[in-house]
Amino acid sequence: MATGGILVEPTESRRRGGGRAGRRQARETAGRGLGRPFIIRGIPTFDPLSEEGLRRIEAAADTILAETGIEFRDDPDTLELWRAAGAEVQGVRVRFPKGMLREILRSAPAAFDQLARNRANSVTIGGSSVVFAPAYGSPFVMDLDRGRRYGEIEDFRNFIRLAQSSPWLHHSGGTICEPVDLPVETRHLDMVLAHIRYSDRAFMGSVTAESRAEDSIELCRILFGADTVERNCVILGNVNVNSPLVWDGTMTKVLRAYARANQAAVIVPFILGGAMGPVTTAGAIAQALAETMAGCALTQLERPGAPVIFGNFLSSMSLRSGSPTFGTPEPAIGSLVVGQLARRLNLPLRCAGNFTTSKLPDAQAMTEGTMSMLSAVHCGANFILHAAGFLDGLLSMSYEKFMLDADLCGALHTYLDGVAVDDNALALEAYGEVAPGQHFLGCGHTLKNYQSAFWDSGTADNDPFETWSENGSEDAATRANRLWKKTLAEYEAPPLDEGIEDGLEDFIARRKRELGVEA
Repeated sequence: MATGGILVEPTESRRRGGGRAGRRQARETAGRGLGRPFIIRGIPTFDPLSEEGLRRIEAAADTILAETGIEFRDDPDTLELWRAAGAEVQGVRVRFPKGMLREILRSAPAAFDQLARNRANSVTIGGSSVVFAPAYGSPFVMDLDRGRRYGEIEDFRNFIRLAQSSPWLHHSGGTICEPVDLPVETRHLDMVLAHIRYSDRAFMGSVTAESRAEDSIELCRILFGADTVERNCVILGNVNVNSPLVWDGTMTKVLRAYARANQAAVIVPFILGGAMGPVTTAGAIAQALAETMAGCALTQLERPGAPVIFGNFLSSMSLRSGSPTFGTPEPAIGSLVVGQLARRLNLPLRCAGNFTTSKLPDAQAMTEGTMSMLSAVHCGANFILHAAGFLDGLLSMSYEKFMLDADLCGALHTYLDGVAVDDNALALEAYGEVAPGQHFLGCGHTLKNYQSAFWDSGTADNDPFETWSENGSEDAATRANRLWKKTLAEYEAPPLDEGIEDGLEDFIARRKRELGVEA
């Protein structure tokens, strides 16, 4: 199998498991419910801001909406929707009376299901659910063997294969990397087909033009059936505000296309404090709240009841150099406040992810990524995009970091499960066997629970120093490099109905002819 230019042959472990890795897999399968389609949160959210603080941020957002307003450019239909809803429209600037957007948002569902072609992998987005999806949007890919380079379609497919193979990710994601070896006009067709062909999990569609969003939805109609798509969410579209306070026509037309088809738009401002928003956390949150509410409400004007996700992407910047920074403390604590605000609107939340500006899968990458991911799980995010692979300020998708991040997602499964307090967990029976001063290693309670007692990392080395040294003194990135190659070698594509695949290929070939691109 070609893996981004590296040939990886299938290994014997594809047919026969064994050794330490086989025992680890057996323990994980027995103890951690591999194949869980998503996590049900077992711990509470962390809510740092008081009622007074939340009300002040909401009031600031209302002031921005009513006095400054938001520009909606190059989309006259959107301006007409706002005018009909009672907003003040002057040119492309729209101002909103206090409370108007919250009233419109009452029709949006608090939670919804996104169907996967394998229904066992369908996800719930909202409520107490947590869904991990890979990173999104990088033009470059990197690995330890070939370094940093532009992403290609085979890299795109490889990351889908890796996500499909991970028990700790729940969603296939979207533009995992940008396949620059394909024509811009039609690459979205090959990308959506790759998600369908190489994964049986839920996925995202194109957002680079209204027609490409409609193509993505049409491919879903072929896959799921038109009636199923009309009644259910089967695809997500991730749309961004041009912060500060601008929605361009490409994005509004795309979000309306998804809403019109009863599919979910993820509404996301991208605010670098000091550039696209204030340097202060509260000010950036107020702006983000205004921008996001406007986008979410627009989906409801297009089709009341359409699923929509309240999104947020706060980040900071180095005020000495002007460079973006990721995984820093201010956006992390800001994400917790965003979670409080989203719950007050009763909307599903996408927030934070595994963010870092490190250029390597190193200590900086994991420190920044862990801070950001902990903010995501504690703020109550339901859909966590960028959960694996994010490197280089999102400019690069890293094979090694993908494996390290997926492993962290595994740890977060256990973390989010919380603490069981039942008869088995309290372990009183063990004290009938273990007297004071003795150990618990061989008692019945330990033997009954040892396979599921502790999460077992797939990338960490827990051997003594001498054993680690004798085995080559490998660091985490080197182990992850070996693991992604092994995972791709062992990958098997989930079955896809031949008639459906033929229908998808026929549609794609026709669209490429219509767009003047060779199939």
